Amino acid sequence: MQTAISKLTKKYQATVPKAVRKKLNLNAGDIIAFEIDSDIIKLRKANPIDVKFFSALVPTLNEWNSENDEEAYNGL
Repeated sequence: MQTAISKLTKKYQATVPKAVRKKLNLNAGDIIAFEIDSDIIKLRKANPIDVKFFSALVPTLNEWNSENDEEAYNGL
């Protein structure tokens, strides 16, 4: 098993290590998916169905889409 690490920036962004990009055949602009299971997170290249699902889901999440919410939760 190979391990790769990356450091988070102040904006919680991380560079995907070269070994991971190569293994998943990732290119700039690709979409990645995080599979969350308890305390184990898996990273994979998103499938077209993932993109369609989340695109359909986004319009239903406008309940917390206000300037007040953005200010209150921006630092999380």
